[in-house]
Amino acid sequence: MWFLAQASPGETSSAWQGVLTFVQSMATFIGQGLVRLCNLILPPSRPLGEDMVLPLGYLGLLTAVLLVFDLLAAARKAIWIVVGIGWLLLILRIVLWALGIQ
Repeated sequence: MWFLAQASPGETSSAWQGVLTFVQSMATFIGQGLVRLCNLILPPSRPLGEDMVLPLGYLGLLTAVLLVFDLLAAARKAIWIVVGIGWLLLILRIVLWALGIQ
């Protein structure tokens, strides 16, 4: 992380604190949404308590991170296919140029 390399020791801890605060805020936001969603499904006499916000939020956040990494892995495969086709076309063009066929 380039901003940590340029920061003084006091600024580094505040940068990490900012990152952790952001993660906590995201987990709380996601957890509140999941609790509301669960309360729509559960019977009104047995609503899910606020003590489930952070556990559901962190689990939802981890699931979202895994989904993003999974999508990146799928995109990486597609990118490799495009790069491979590009190399094949480039080599074909060089061979055709060397043979005088344009």
